[in-house]
Amino acid sequence: MSFNDIVKYITQQFVTYVDQPSEKRKELRQERKSTRSPMHYQMFGMVPLALSIFFKNSRSKRNK
Repeated sequence: MSFNDIVKYITQQFVTYVDQPSEKRKELRQERKSTRSPMHYQMFGMVPLALSIFFKNSRSKRNK
């Protein structure tokens, strides 16, 4: 792929984005935000989830 092709593709994507109504852009942005996983999962993977499950289980065992 040449540099001109890349510039052409980026320009096309930008123009289609700008041509959309602002409500549609806001809706798409909200949709992407809602489907994104929490930041601590993105940063550290499954470790926070595993630790939270472990500590919940250990608390429930102590309370019994």
